[in-house]
Amino acid sequence: MQKVRSDRDFPRENSIISMASFRNVYTSLMLVIAKSTDKELARQVSYLKAENQILRSRLPKRLSLTQREKNRLIRFARNLGSALNELATIVHPSTIRRWIREESGKKKQQPKKGRPRTAADIEKLILKLAKDTGWGYTRILGELKKLGIESVTRNTVKNILKRNGYETGPERGPGTWDEFLKRHAATMWQCDFFSKKIVSKTGLRDVFVLVFLHIETRRVFITPATYKPDQEWMIEQAEEFIRHTESEKLPCKILMHDNDGKYSQPFLAAFTIRKIETRRTAIRSPNTVAFVERFVQTIRQEPFAKSTTTIPTQFIHRRGTCPPANSTMKWHATGPFANN
Repeated sequence: MQKVRSDRDFPRENSIISMASFRNVYTSLMLVIAKSTDKELARQVSYLKAENQILRSRLPKRLSLTQREKNRLIRFARNLGSALNELATIVHPSTIRRWIREESGKKKQQPKKGRPRTAADIEKLILKLAKDTGWGYTRILGELKKLGIESVTRNTVKNILKRNGYETGPERGPGTWDEFLKRHAATMWQCDFFSKKIVSKTGLRDVFVLVFLHIETRRVFITPATYKPDQEWMIEQAEEFIRHTESEKLPCKILMHDNDGKYSQPFLAAFTIRKIETRRTAIRSPNTVAFVERFVQTIRQEPFAKSTTTIPTQFIHRRGTCPPANSTMKWHATGPFANN
């Protein structure tokens, strides 16, 4: 008895028949397209787009494509131009264009994020200042601002020093500023001006006082006040100060002062003759003469804070020791303006 075989017994024959049927449909479709006019082709494309939209709406919102599928889309989309904006639905048109650029080796350069790198000449200047002076990054930043360089920040200077093997603090060289002060405190003085408005016969006027302070003992020498600290008056006070140091046996080998224009060359020459070295501080560096600056602040805040501008014409004149900030100062008056 002969057994009748079903369709399951012929999988290869069924596959061949299906492929033949698909080939016939594809051939028929190509013949239809070839025979169609432009208007008919446009209508067919519109139908295919509508059908594609319906099918796309039933698919998940995001499709994961394999590399082979991406390559197929790239191959057919390469020469579509702006028409790709209307045809692409599976992925965004810009994504397909990016795939095309990456495959062509023309990947678009992404803009660099963050701050631009510091200019080479500025970095070279920072390293030169660190090497030649031993300054920390704060001082170097201040010097750069004096030169009009505003494009760098504190952290920029700090990072440049670290990257090139320098310490960020000012403790590089043979000694620190604190060590320098301690080494020369016994023979170092600092001087500074301060002014005050007083009521005189002619109205409100500014009076000026020159203060000298000894670093080790904190003793101060305060000159008589004057309305006009001219060159002659300055030289006179310099000579008086030198005589005072000799009588009090407080040697002065270094005198530090700021950049006030009243410190003229004849005034400084009075110290040079006596072999006293005068040192001018850097611009905008009040901490270099911090001791006398703090004493001037004490004078302004303590005795004058509770007073009015109606100070007698007999202005303050004192030579003595700098008291603590919270102490009561005992002043005695002289009459430099008695005849004014």
